[in-house]
Amino acid sequence: MFRIAAVCLFASVMTSTALAHSNDPHENARSPKSRKVVETEFGMSGRPNAVNTTIMVEMNDEMLFKPGVLHIQSGATIRFVITNRGDDLHEMVLGRTEDLKKHAKLMARFPGMEHDEPYMTHVKAGQAGEIIWTFSKAGQFEYGCLIPGHYESGMKGTVYVQASAATNGSNFSEETGHETPASLR
Repeated sequence: MFRIAAVCLFASVMTSTALAHSNDPHENARSPKSRKVVETEFGMSGRPNAVNTTIMVEMNDEMLFKPGVLHIQSGATIRFVITNRGDDLHEMVLGRTEDLKKHAKLMARFPGMEHDEPYMTHVKAGQAGEIIWTFSKAGQFEYGCLIPGHYESGMKGTVYVQASAATNGSNFSEETGHETPASLR
């Protein structure tokens, strides 16, 4: 009964669909639930055949994402390959800042919550996960690790999605200087 109440509370807190946690870092790539089209205020689930570019993201036990800032053109479909370089379990969840903050607080109260959505991946130490996401809307969004204590310790990054007249490429850039090949712009 308590678990049902927690799920109902979670549904009322989130303005978009639920966030996912799984012990299998590749579950998002295989799960039928993750193949459903999910549209949110920060974009929509992407199709693998529509990927414009791949962005490599690293997580570590220093509670950091590398890179910590991303600049993406709206309309771009990005494949995030997220590698956990730490010894602890970490995750990457895309979303609006206010939703991530609310869900991080909820996860602190109910750390065993399980969910599965295409805008997140849960990654064990030394392994990698994947998110394919279409940034269909311009704005400032965030990614973070919502495992209790991690987000509060600063394990988050910012995504700036710029409006684009042509939406067939990403023109991705980030703080470490990687760029999308000219053929994808």
